[in-house]
Amino acid sequence: MNKLKKKLSILVLILMLLTCTSCGSADYIKDGDKKLVQNKETGQSVRNDILCKPTDKKLISIYDKYEKQMQTKLKNLPACPKFTPGKIEYHGLWESIFVKPLAWVIIKVGLIVKNFGIAVMVVGALIRLVLLPLSKKSLTTSENMKKAQPEINRIEKKYKNKTDNESMMAKSQETMMVYKKYNINPVSGCLVSFIQLPLFFAFLEAINRVPAIFEEHLFGVNLGTNSLIGITTGSMGVKIVYIVIILLIMLTTYLSFKMNMAASGGGEAEKQMQMMSKFMMIMISVISITLPVAIALYWIVTNGIMVLQNLYMKKIKSKK
Repeated sequence: MNKLKKKLSILVLILMLLTCTSCGSADYIKDGDKKLVQNKETGQSVRNDILCKPTDKKLISIYDKYEKQMQTKLKNLPACPKFTPGKIEYHGLWESIFVKPLAWVIIKVGLIVKNFGIAVMVVGALIRLVLLPLSKKSLTTSENMKKAQPEINRIEKKYKNKTDNESMMAKSQETMMVYKKYNINPVSGCLVSFIQLPLFFAFLEAINRVPAIFEEHLFGVNLGTNSLIGITTGSMGVKIVYIVIILLIMLTTYLSFKMNMAASGGGEAEKQMQMMSKFMMIMISVISITLPVAIALYWIVTNGIMVLQNLYMKKIKSKK
C-alpha cells in the first residue's frame, strides 16, 4: 500500500511539473519596462503565441505594435474558424497533445452552436460524460472505503506505535486484505482528479490563445474578461452577471467537496477533508475573481455535472 502511494505521488508530481512548466513557460508580450502588456478592457495579459487571428481592432493594434515579439506574425496566422492543430508549429508535447486539439474541438463546436462560450460549456460537459465510467468507479471506491473504515482504523490502532519492518509489512498486508474484502482499488479513487488537472490547464491555455474564444460574448459579458475587471468597470446589469458567476463557482465547488466528505468515512479522514474543503473554497473564491469568464463557465458546468452524476448514482445504488 505504501509503495502504491509513493508511485501515485510520483505520478502526480510529474504531472504537476508538466502542467506548471507549460504554464510557467507561457510567452506574454512585454513593454519597454519588461511589464506584461494587458488588454485594458478585459484585464487579460496578451500572449505572443496565439493560435489564430484576432478580429478585435484594439487587440490587433497591440499585436501590430509589438510585432517583433510575436512567435508567428498575424499575417501568417489562420483565421480561427480555419485553425487546425497541425497548421501552427509551436514547441512542446503539452500543446500538441492537450492544448491545440482541445482548442480545435472548441472552435468546431462553437461554429456549430454559434457561440464559443456555449462551446466551452458543451465540450466541458462532453468530457465529464466521457469520464463517467471513471467517476462511477471513484464513487464506488469512496463508498466501499467508508464501509471498510472501521476495520482500517482498527489496523491503524493495532500498529500505532510499531515502526519495525516486520510490523509495517504485516500492517500493509492486513490493509490490503481489507481492501480486497471490500473490493477497493486505491488507484480508481483518484483517476478522475488526476485527469482533470491537465484538462483544466489545457482549457485555460486554449482560451488564452484562441482570440475567437476570448473575444466572444455570452450573457452580456466578454469571455476573456476576469470578474474583478467586470465588477469594477461594468454596468450594474453586467456586474450582477459576474457576481452570479463567482457565486456559482463557489456553490458547485462546495457541493462537490461536500459529497467527497460524505464518502470519506468519518473520523480523521473527515476532519482532513473538511479542512481541505475550507482551504479550497477560499483559494478557488480568490482565484475565480482573476480567471477569464470562459474558464469559469467550464468550471461551473463540469462541477455541476459531477454533482448531478453523484446524486444520480447514489440514488440508483440506494434503490438496489
